[in-house]
This record gives sequence, structure tokens and C-alpha cells, in this order.
Amino acid sequence: QVQLVESGGGLVQAGESLRLSCAASGRTFSSDAMGWFRRAPGKEREFVAGIGWSAPYTVYADSVKGRFTISRDNAKNTVYLQMNSLKPEDTAVYYCACRRATMVVTTKDGYDYWGQGTQVTVSS
Repeated sequence: QVQLVESGGGLVQAGESLRLSCAASGRTFSSDAMGWFRRAPGKEREFVAGIGWSAPYTVYADSVKGRFTISRDNAKNTVYLQMNSLKPEDTAVYYCACRRATMVVTTKDGYDYWGQGTQVTVSS
């Protein structure tokens, strides 16, 4: 089993920044692909960003390209999501996910383990 714990969420004003962290423990592998998803009120959980076993390979949802950056530190078993220029529509619960494969996918069914989520609220 893999345990994932998110942190770093909070309340910010539009235009400000936050950095989310996801600490992994248990049967973790540095080759596993990692992703961030989010669920806004009344909406389905959607893909935000993903990173493969090779750090330079990343993929982003169109809605966050140019504003969000995903990274990983395998020595610390930690994945980060740097969120800049936040907008009110970014308000959601953000979830970290782990996939038992080296390549990133954008569908939630492609991931095997999930954290409990961290709340991000952006005011106008």
C-alpha cells in the first residue's frame, strides 16, 4: 500500500500563489508516475498536472498551463504543485495520486492510490 498526505492548501486572494506538497510513504517507487487532481463544488474530479519517472516529462490541463508547475523530489518521496496567478475558479479540493507505471495519464481511473485532499480557496 501507498499512503499519500497533501498539505499547503489555504485561503488566498486572486493573483497570489500557493505551493502544495504530497508526502508519500509505504511501498513507494521512484519510477511511479504522480499526478494532481482537483474537485470543485458540484463538479467531477478533474486532472490538473502529472509528472513521469523522468522529471522533465510533465503534462498539464489547458486551464492551468503557464500558471502551475509540478515537480518531484524522489529522495524525499515528495511531489509539489506550485500554483501562481491563482483565480477564483481554481477553488477546489486538490488530491495527490500515484500510478504504478512510468508514464503519465490524465484519467482518474489510471491512478492506484489517492490522498485525502487539501482545500484551496481563492477569493476575488
